Amino acid sequence: MDQPVRHDLEFLSIPNVIRRAAERFGDAPALIDGELRLSFRDLRELMLRAVRSAVALGIRPGDRVGLCAPNSTEWIVAAVGIQGAGGVVVPLNTRFKAGEIAYILRRSGARALFAAASFLGTDHLADLRAADPSLPALGTTVSLLGPRGSAGLSWAEFLDAGAELDESVAQTAIDRITPDDVSDVMFTSGTTGHPKGVILTHGQSLRAYGWMSEEYTFRASDTFLVVPPFFHCFGYKAGWLASFLHGVTVVPMAVFDAGRALEIIERERVSILLGPPTIFHDLLHHPGRPARDLSSLRVSMTGGTTVPESLIRAMKKELSFDIVLSAYGLTESTALVTTTRIGDTEETVARTTGRPIPGVEVRIAADDGRGVGEILVRGYNVTRGYWDDPEATAEAVGPDGWLRTGDVGQVDAAGNLAIVDRKKEMFIVGGFNAYPAEIEKLLLCHEGVAQVAVVGVPDERLGEVGCAFVVPRPKARLTEADVVAWAREHMANFKVPRHVRFVGRLPRNASQKVLKHELRAEFGA
Repeated sequence: MDQPVRHDLEFLSIPNVIRRAAERFGDAPALIDGELRLSFRDLRELMLRAVRSAVALGIRPGDRVGLCAPNSTEWIVAAVGIQGAGGVVVPLNTRFKAGEIAYILRRSGARALFAAASFLGTDHLADLRAADPSLPALGTTVSLLGPRGSAGLSWAEFLDAGAELDESVAQTAIDRITPDDVSDVMFTSGTTGHPKGVILTHGQSLRAYGWMSEEYTFRASDTFLVVPPFFHCFGYKAGWLASFLHGVTVVPMAVFDAGRALEIIERERVSILLGPPTIFHDLLHHPGRPARDLSSLRVSMTGGTTVPESLIRAMKKELSFDIVLSAYGLTESTALVTTTRIGDTEETVARTTGRPIPGVEVRIAADDGRGVGEILVRGYNVTRGYWDDPEATAEAVGPDGWLRTGDVGQVDAAGNLAIVDRKKEMFIVGGFNAYPAEIEKLLLCHEGVAQVAVVGVPDERLGEVGCAFVVPRPKARLTEADVVAWAREHMANFKVPRHVRFVGRLPRNASQKVLKHELRAEFGA
């Protein structure tokens, strides 16, 4: 069997991918973002300006820098500008509230922040200044996508900040980056209720997504509408990074809207579309779909939750995809562990997440006699640890290199991994991981809530949503609408419980642990 190409050894760093792409693909389109169209040469020049400016702003190798903006050209250029200077990107969920973002910026030790001044009605910079004015990251701020607002520099001013520096400064800075250098710290929520920063390197991402994009047949004639957010590996690494490795044109989508997506697919002849099942469900059921020419669609991968076989058939028949695959990963594994392959049956794609990617091992621990147990992963894709959290690192990754995923699975005779259950408490809302402990901690800040337990319950469109079982404080007059409205003000939308049930007490065992299986049964899930 031929050994797969080692994209980490060939390309070395994420910024170098763009330099090489300019050499390989030249004037071919790299980015289409509204009216803006950039060739690969244009993108390289913009990146080099951003690297010079990052150096001029004092970003040094190893410095963490927050990045909070919707999918856009500016997000990509900011990221490679920071990384090109040797910095480490800390992607931030645009749906997070100021308190959630401030925690991550402090925890990561971020010394600067690039953020959209206004997105979906939220000025993240202004909100952060009000919530945590002494936050070190607020010392150097750059506004993306629009006016400067309360930022120290507008995007245009940032790009001009390094004008006095010679281009060789940027080239030399990029040349210093190695595959083992940290490229980003991706914060993922955990069952403790506090987000943890997953450390990932340039080489891990290049090796994993270079292989994946070749396996999925990405090619220079393709156009990829990237819907998953860039603050997640799905949009960032399986999205624009994988694309630029192969000369694929990237069309970033800031906010998913099925009607607009159908319009873009037809106009730009989009051929690649990856994402959670929710987006394909919405495209299939949009009233405008029959009038659109979707014949350009070619490659898709969906994951993040259960994929019905009927959806896969509809994606091929109604949306014109030739290739529909499924995959499994978690942030701690560079978000890629297993994937189905071209030629697998629809049943295999629907019921399993495929076989391990090259260079990665999967085994099942704590076998229950049926081959079912916790999924363990070992390989180059496993994080070197959580940022500044050795105890959590030791708990997650053993001395022998096996990552404890917390997910429960089973491997069939052909080597395909099926996810039997998810992390003990976690549920997935439209592709976003939601952790009850984190949501519960936020809900307990409501003055009328004495106790609360959150469980995931089925939802036709989103797969799962949260249901909060609330024990009100004495004399509190709470309604379901009150709790939901409060939650929408204080947490990201995907975390907001869609259902609220008021109870006199929470069922507990002798150790006072809440019996969540009883709550699910009470809901009827």
